[in-house]
Amino acid sequence: MIHDIAKFFAAAWQAADLAGKIIRAAWHQPRAIDYKGPIDLVTSTDRAAEHTIIKVLQREFPGHSILAEEQTEITDVASDYRWVIDPLDGTTNFAHTYPQVAVSIALEFSRQIILGLVYDPLRRECFRAVKGQGATLNDERIRISAVDKLDQALLATGFPYDRRDNADFYLRFFRAFMTRCQGIRRNGSAALDLCYVAAGRLDAFWELKLKPWDVAAGALIVAEAGGSLSDFSGKAFSIFGTETLASNGIIHQEMLNVLEGLAKPRID
Repeated sequence: MIHDIAKFFAAAWQAADLAGKIIRAAWHQPRAIDYKGPIDLVTSTDRAAEHTIIKVLQREFPGHSILAEEQTEITDVASDYRWVIDPLDGTTNFAHTYPQVAVSIALEFSRQIILGLVYDPLRRECFRAVKGQGATLNDERIRISAVDKLDQALLATGFPYDRRDNADFYLRFFRAFMTRCQGIRRNGSAALDLCYVAAGRLDAFWELKLKPWDVAAGALIVAEAGGSLSDFSGKAFSIFGTETLASNGIIHQEMLNVLEGLAKPRID
């Protein structure tokens, strides 16, 4: 099937740009914050951005399904297309005006991601990828890094929302890599971490219990920039899985060697 990629991208960019304007306008304003869990936040800006994105996509593609973070799920059984949306990745950062946030929009066709867009509205950086056509940052091609040793690598990670209850389990991953790499960053936006791997700013990223909207766009961008993705045992990566490992490919096996055994016993 021939996809109308230009039309898809035009709509995705329009939606992301509008959401980005909402985020920028609210950046220094008082936050209306609700809690989905003890440390899992949602703000009125998340909801406003999501509403705007969905409005654009439904106007352009009324038959497409939608899966979005803030409890928006629209299913059209007749459509093979589904948009996967995180309107504000890095909500905790946003709540504290820590400048590491992004809008993430991906498009699935028959359960395969064919388009990914991650937009940093504060830095005005737009990462994009089309399956089989490479990845770009503000329309310039990007590639993964050439670092070939874990010992020289800059990594990134994040901690799931149940970290207060399972701190020791998650910290053993951090400790294992801290003693084997050059440095670790914990930025608070998985979508941007993945894009930074794609752009060679990071050499690898790992995290547990991410959601489809956290990784759908970023994972395609990594793959199209020449990187590798898998779960922690080296099996095929899935946006619906619980383990995300993304790297420049060169140090992927070294990362897997460290991860081997750390994820057991598994924390559900």
